[in-house]
Amino acid sequence: MELKRVVVTGLGALTPIGNTVSEYWEGLSTGKSGCGPITKFDAEKFRTRFACELKNFSVEEFIPRQEARKMDPFTQYAIVASDEAIKDAGFDMEAINKNKVGVIWGSGIGGLKTFEDEMIYFGKGDGTPKINPFFIPKMIADSSSGQISIRNGFRGPNYVTVSACSSANNAIIDAFNYIRTGRINICVTGGSEAPVTIASVGGFTAMRAMSERNDDPATASRPYDVNRDGFVVGEGAGALILEEYEHAKARGAKIYAELIGGGFSSDAYHITAPHPEGYGALLSMIDALEDAQIKPEEVDYINTHGTSTPIGDPQELKAILDCFGEHAYKMSISSTKSMTGHLLGGAGAVEAVASILAIQHQFVPPTINCKDLDPAIDQNLDLTLNQGKARKINVALSNGFGFGGHNATVIFRKV
Repeated sequence: MELKRVVVTGLGALTPIGNTVSEYWEGLSTGKSGCGPITKFDAEKFRTRFACELKNFSVEEFIPRQEARKMDPFTQYAIVASDEAIKDAGFDMEAINKNKVGVIWGSGIGGLKTFEDEMIYFGKGDGTPKINPFFIPKMIADSSSGQISIRNGFRGPNYVTVSACSSANNAIIDAFNYIRTGRINICVTGGSEAPVTIASVGGFTAMRAMSERNDDPATASRPYDVNRDGFVVGEGAGALILEEYEHAKARGAKIYAELIGGGFSSDAYHITAPHPEGYGALLSMIDALEDAQIKPEEVDYINTHGTSTPIGDPQELKAILDCFGEHAYKMSISSTKSMTGHLLGGAGAVEAVASILAIQHQFVPPTINCKDLDPAIDQNLDLTLNQGKARKINVALSNGFGFGGHNATVIFRKV
């Protein structure tokens, strides 16, 4: 079977540093921190009291109040980002074959806020199960893709991938494969998460996975810094419209980039810790390069998983050195999580958008907050510390790794 080409014709973003694609890029290119004190609940007694929350966002500006009440925030975010991407793609909604349009979304947790609220309400009662009738459809992770489909009448494949923090990359690759094998023409894909909740922040701090830099939250997400002490949780969504190349060309669509490869692997090592030699990350990147049928020397930029955890960052950079050899020193590398925080199951989506925008603008967004580079990290790597830079970018690679040892890598190329 001859595989079809797949291109990106629409983008959407709802992030802690910008509520639209243009605002997001402005934040990325200028090195803006999205971190601040938690406002969504009283975190005074928590060890971590900050997060990367959305700013100046009101869902009622996008979704009528009565409809929004039937959705968990992670689904609301998915709707907002996908609406922007669909509008950006410029479809004639009466002309496209909606039977050939899919929605494949990613979320690592789904409706955690809904579950949390319902159980707190129940716990305060007398044991009578007074459960909201929308509890289950709000909570389940696939409500996001379902709501996008219902909203737009898209009748192609519709589901959500769940693989922790690689969920969105998994979704993007699944969408890619459906299109290039000719099953569908278009797919709305990406990911969303709404994890700034009592259970999420409490759970991750109990694991000692999150930063506790309460005295200076704006610089808490500091990948590669010797004093990094954990990730900063973030919320939001990223959306991509993937489309078969000839279909896009025939309708005169603008094309941001081509998706040329996706790779998977498993660490098969530990439920939360990455493989100490970065072996799973290495296998994922090798698989993606082979799928894209390109040489390592063709990659110009890597948007790393780069969460700012003590053990995760060096392992990924070791894997990059093992995968790319001497070429690793010629590439630009950065972690945009230094600005957005970690959107968990939505991370791969907003980072795919960042990678595509880096190709479009020929500009590498920075890794901010790195004051003292960890001496355990190769000092000759170009980690784009603290300030972005212009450079030629034909090919960009983006990594996503998740608890459970899940690894997924996507590769985009300039058209």
